[in-house]
Amino acid sequence: MPKDKTHISLVVIGHVDCGKSTTTGHLIYKLGGIDKRTIEKYEKEANELGKGSFKYAWVLDRLKAERERGITIDIALQTFETSKFKYTVIDAPGHRDFIKNMITGTSQADVALLVIDAAQGKFEAGISKEGQTREHALLAHTLGVRQVMVVVNKMDDKSVQYSEDRFNEIKDEVSRYLTHLGYKIDKVKFIPISAWSGENLTERTKNMAWYNGPTLIEALDNVHPPKRPIDKPLRLPLQDVYKIGGVGTVPAGRVETGVMKPGMHIEFAPTGIVADVKSIEMHHQQIPEALPGDNIGFNIKNVAVQDLHRGDVASEAGKNEATAAKSFDAQLIIMNHPGKIFVGYTPVLDCHTAHVACQITELKQRMDRTNGQVLEDNPQFVKAGDMCLATLVPTKPLCVETFTEFAPLGRFAVRDMKRTVAVGVIKAVEHAERKVAEHHGKKVVAVTEQPQGKEVAMEKQQGKKQKEVHTVAKHGKKHIQLAQ
Repeated sequence: MPKDKTHISLVVIGHVDCGKSTTTGHLIYKLGGIDKRTIEKYEKEANELGKGSFKYAWVLDRLKAERERGITIDIALQTFETSKFKYTVIDAPGHRDFIKNMITGTSQADVALLVIDAAQGKFEAGISKEGQTREHALLAHTLGVRQVMVVVNKMDDKSVQYSEDRFNEIKDEVSRYLTHLGYKIDKVKFIPISAWSGENLTERTKNMAWYNGPTLIEALDNVHPPKRPIDKPLRLPLQDVYKIGGVGTVPAGRVETGVMKPGMHIEFAPTGIVADVKSIEMHHQQIPEALPGDNIGFNIKNVAVQDLHRGDVASEAGKNEATAAKSFDAQLIIMNHPGKIFVGYTPVLDCHTAHVACQITELKQRMDRTNGQVLEDNPQFVKAGDMCLATLVPTKPLCVETFTEFAPLGRFAVRDMKRTVAVGVIKAVEHAERKVAEHHGKKVVAVTEQPQGKEVAMEKQQGKKQKEVHTVAKHGKKHIQLAQ
């Protein structure tokens, strides 16, 4: 991909069935990202399954299981261009069961597009305490997405009929919540649309003549390009690892900080496996370097696919490389836990692309979440609404960083009971002791002291494979074969 336009990652979030995939699919179609014949094919397939209204969503919902259920399960990636920017779209799932995927998608995003269903009853369900509208917006803010725009979808619904009053009612309530989270509401655009008919996506509509703000494409063309931390050491959390015939092992992920170049000697944490980067590819084209924000696949030699895992972090060997954490101190905000949280509590943390259970070994302070003032030292427990400083120990090797040094690797969501019970930022990291081991003739840095004494440093993880669309090097035209 030529580097003439700034690259921006857009995550599309919102409650289930609010029209996320249809919004992005129709937008990509209108911008020429998909040809008419392909859309007609999708429409035919959708009609055969009795889901004709899903034809634009078909652009992103490629997995067979998703098609049959009409739900976006894994994070799909697509691209489109505005006059100023090249966008990668991360379409995040809205079902509560799939929120882990949504978190890993959001952790890669620069801008969030929050899709709201305007239909009577649907908006209210999404914005309720059990709905995903609130949770997705909270996660986006916690995971560092500072630019958000809101599309109020399904304005053509029979219960809405393009009503300005309904739009303003929704805008007011969502504005209150986004302000509560910390967003500057005067910077947030609210756009009334119909994703299905395409109204206000790229062209204005007479049906909403009362609206004089930007279309969606105009709003996307006027975001502030994020400052990229090029000068920091390389950090690239792996989203997935592929084996491609004739090419070899291809880790894929987004560069969070620093720069990756072919020929670079890199190390993967927490395992300590080292390798040389042979080539880098983005959007089916080889590139001479990968910068922060780039979603890439890179080819390495002499490392087996099964030795790398989603959640591993690539860094440049010998240059402030990433390492495993023995423990870390984090500031937590408890949001949605039904009871009291004591020392010993061991929920799952979603930090960058890693998904690892961590145990709270010490509750150091309970603070006022409005001003950070310490209310109690060494509290016996914390509960919903509290902010606290706690020490956590991973139950298996995990690479994290402090939020001040590497923000994308220093913020996380705490998951339990299929919900986000807390969010946090990492204040300090105690790195695990390291020793050099051998692995296929390559250096391996193994963790010598294991938390809980239960796990081994090179434990094999069988993570879900994400449907990514990267291919690599000269074999760019071949589709990726997911490693089994």
